[in-house]
Amino acid sequence: MTVNAGIEPRSAVIPALPTLSGKPVIRRRHQRIWLHFRHNRLAVAGGILLLLISALAIFAPTLAPYDPAYIDLGKASSAPSWQHWLGTDRMGRDILSRILFGGRVSLGVGFAAMILGTTIGVVFGAAAGYARGAIDGILMRFTDMMLALPTFFLLITVQAIFVPSVLNVILVIGLTSWMGVARIVRGQFLTLKHRDFVIAARATGCSKRRIVFSHILPNVTSQILVSFTLGVANAVLVESALSFLGLGVPVYQASWGNMLMDGQMSILTGAWWVAFFPGLMILLTAEAINLFGDGLEDALYR
Repeated sequence: MTVNAGIEPRSAVIPALPTLSGKPVIRRRHQRIWLHFRHNRLAVAGGILLLLISALAIFAPTLAPYDPAYIDLGKASSAPSWQHWLGTDRMGRDILSRILFGGRVSLGVGFAAMILGTTIGVVFGAAAGYARGAIDGILMRFTDMMLALPTFFLLITVQAIFVPSVLNVILVIGLTSWMGVARIVRGQFLTLKHRDFVIAARATGCSKRRIVFSHILPNVTSQILVSFTLGVANAVLVESALSFLGLGVPVYQASWGNMLMDGQMSILTGAWWVAFFPGLMILLTAEAINLFGDGLEDALYR
């Protein structure tokens, strides 16, 4: 059974390696991936940081010292102190509490949007790559048209028309982020559908559905996983940008982008901490996801 270079069935094993005892050690593919990944210190650091940020967001109701929406004008724009570790904003709301709850929104939007976008991309790419002919032409021309559109301006236009909400942000980002995944999946399907193990499955009478889902798609999961991981970072940045412009998450709901929008007014009064800490969280989250995604890509394709 042969497969394309860099792609192997999920059941593939690594050749036996000699040991001091003379007994060979057989490593399966997932063991080799983990071995390469854990030796990439930047990728491991990114994964740990991402897990930490995600845990802080998940347990925000327990960890937050204050209600993120509680307004105390008597403590407006207070500098970081023992009472408010990261200070307060211009309405007296605790910044640490808002960052913890804002992470739930920003990360939730990022992951949910990419689940939607990746699903659409896999469906389009698999259909185009396996069917070929007119179906491939129609789907890929539509994909090219979507790629040609200025996505961010399209996002701004759509968000300006509809009432801002978390669901709208997820739908808008997800529906404009599937094209890259579709092209990757299509390319892999075009290659794999002519490999020996697919031809053998077709010769034994396997249905098209079984060939796609049991023989081809499992060998494309590596590329899909990497695209999804790196896409989450972009989705978080897009959500933050839209919220900063007042077109994303509603202003009454804490998110890192909304906090940046509030912070731009506070900077003029010297309250630098209002914008600094949410901006730092966006930077750390995007960097952690990118480091983790790059390390995962190196481990999968090595």
